This record gives sequence, C-alpha cells and structure tokens, in this order.
Amino acid sequence: MRIKEIRSMRLEIPPREAPRTKPRRPSWAEAAEVANPMSKYPRFKRHRRLWLPKWGGIWVKVTAEDGTWGAAPASYGKPVAAIIDDHLAPMLEGEDCFAIEKLWDMMFRLTKPYGSEGLAMCAISGVDMALWDLVGKLRAAPVYELLGGPARDRIFCYATGNDTDWQLELGFKAVKLACPYGPADGLWGLKENENLVARTRELVGPDVDIMLDCYMAFDVDYTIRLARRLRPYGLKWIEEFLIPEDLDGYLAVRRTVNWVSLAGVEHWFSPWRFREAIEKRALDILQPDLFWVGGITACLKICHMADLAGLMVCLHGGANSPYGLHLTYAMPNMPWAEYFIGSPPGVPLEEAQWIPGAPVPKDGYVAPSKEPGFGVRIKEEWLKPFWNP
Repeated sequence: MRIKEIRSMRLEIPPREAPRTKPRRPSWAEAAEVANPMSKYPRFKRHRRLWLPKWGGIWVKVTAEDGTWGAAPASYGKPVAAIIDDHLAPMLEGEDCFAIEKLWDMMFRLTKPYGSEGLAMCAISGVDMALWDLVGKLRAAPVYELLGGPARDRIFCYATGNDTDWQLELGFKAVKLACPYGPADGLWGLKENENLVARTRELVGPDVDIMLDCYMAFDVDYTIRLARRLRPYGLKWIEEFLIPEDLDGYLAVRRTVNWVSLAGVEHWFSPWRFREAIEKRALDILQPDLFWVGGITACLKICHMADLAGLMVCLHGGANSPYGLHLTYAMPNMPWAEYFIGSPPGVPLEEAQWIPGAPVPKDGYVAPSKEPGFGVRIKEEWLKPFWNP
C-alpha cells in the first residue's frame, strides 16, 4: 500500500460544552511561578508563557492510496508545517506506508542540511505517529499490538502539577511537583523549594512517591545544594535540572548525588542524545517526548537501548495522549506514565480531556483503547489544510 498524500492540518473540533462541574479553585498552573531557563531575566521570570513562541500546534494527516488515513498532532505550528509540506511530504509520497523504519530513516537523513534535531525532529515525530496510526487502521489493530502486544494489564500513572490534594483525591499514588525557584532566587529560593517538598511529604505521607521537575532551570552547584536539602524527604527522582546540552554537567551531578535517582531529558531531540547518556550512565530514568524526539519509531530505539542497560523509560506526558499510552503499554521497561493536570481542582479529568477517544486515569491507572490505530476519535472533516484555514 502506497502513501498518496502527507499534509499538515488544523484540527477544528466542533465546539464542546463547557465543563459541567464547577471548579473548587483555580488551577495551580494559572498563577504559580515555575523555575525555567529564562528565570535569570526578571521580565521573563514568572512563567514560561511570557517567552515561549506562540506557534501553537498542528496535526499531520497521512493518506494511503485506498483512502485510509492516519493522523497525529505535532508541535510548533508554522515552521514545522513548512518542513512537512515543503520538504518531507514530497519525498515520502509514493513510498510503501508499511515501511515505517525506512521512512523514518529517510526523514532523518533528508533533514541533515538544516539539522535533524529541534523543529525538524518535531516534524518527523508528527509524520511518524500519523504513519503508525494509518498502519494500525490498515491492519485493523491497535498500535500496541503492532509494537508486540501488551506488556502489562494496565499502566500506573503519576500526576504532575502542584494541586497535590486534588491529585490524591483522584487516586494517584505518585506525584511530581513543578519546582518554583532556581539560582536567581538565592538562599531564600532554596528554602522555599524545600518548604514545598516538606509540605507535600507531610500531606501525602510515607507511601506516596514524590518527584521534582526542574525544567532546565539550574546549574550544577544549585542542583547539588538543593538535592542535599531535599534528602530527608525521600524523593524518587529529580528531573531535568540542567539545560539539555550540558551532558558533562549531568555527569558531574551524578558523581556527587547518589541518594536519589536522576531523570531526564524531554528536550533531547534525537535517539543519539539518549544513546550517549545511556553509555555514560548520566541518568537513571529516561524521559523522551514522543512529539519532539522522533515519534514512536525513535522512542522504540531509545527503549531498546535503555532496556539493555537496565534503565527505566518514562515518556514526558506519556499518559496525556493515546500516542504515549500505546507505547507505554507495550514496552516492558516503561512501568510508569506521566499525567499532567493543569485543569482546576474539582473538575473531573474526563471533562478536561481535549482529544476525543483519549482515556483518562482512574485511581492512578489507565489503559489504551483497543480500537484500530491509536483509537483517536476524530472525524476526517475536522482536519483542514493548515495553510488554508
């Protein structure tokens, strides 16, 4: 079966009714400060939305010659849509849609002149996942079956966000905090970070795991100092504390901090970055992002390399979309999945979910749909060409 067309798209879902349940309070994400790489610049310090690009997202649609189609989201809007429509699509159309490994390799090599990481890999990710969706539909099988079948009956989920009381009420048994302060906040910020973790440990008790997400905000010295202060609270891991380019820094932290696991790095934009980290034992838990690292095909490579090294893989936001759920369900070394909660406390997760057909965790567990492909319930007429809104 040949590929007839690949196009970047806009998803226009018909208006949904507002959540029926009244929030108890605003979400933590509306106003909370979060440490980030721009925290040392005062006018950008407060929140990532002050400096992140406003490109939005896109969808990728791949259509086979018999009219069957698959679709998946991609990050970073216009520049990624240009890479797909102007370069990747013309090169892949006419190829065998079942040859996913070949197609991924072609895309990786096609983008060499302008760099295969970053925006190019975001484009590759969207095309790759749309291809997996298409092949699942052509085979009348869920993607997790194409990946080898279930490795578990259900997926354990941890909740990310700082509304910990609500997460406990929803039944989660592990929580990850967004760290509010970094080196720019000095000793006061160190103490406030410790206070947040201390309050959380007191709230959740000894039988709930706590993790800390640092979003590329620290340097080596600050990471070590904070890790020492947090040692009494029994964190499961500290995550993405340095910028992704500083592998030597990760190794320096690893040599000093041996009482808590180190995790990362969602902003490594190719399997080669993870290979180097695995070979150097820089991290204990690997956290690729499906939408940035090269899609399902790239993550399979990472999972297999990590498995041979005895390392755990836990996708960034892996339970927030059907795409991550299918991979997590099938990989033996992916025992956990992250579920980010930015919706207000009191609003059921089902009312806040934006992808039709996407399951949400119940009592901290979830499983993917058994429908063909990724089981995303979007209608073809909802997909409009990106450049002709």
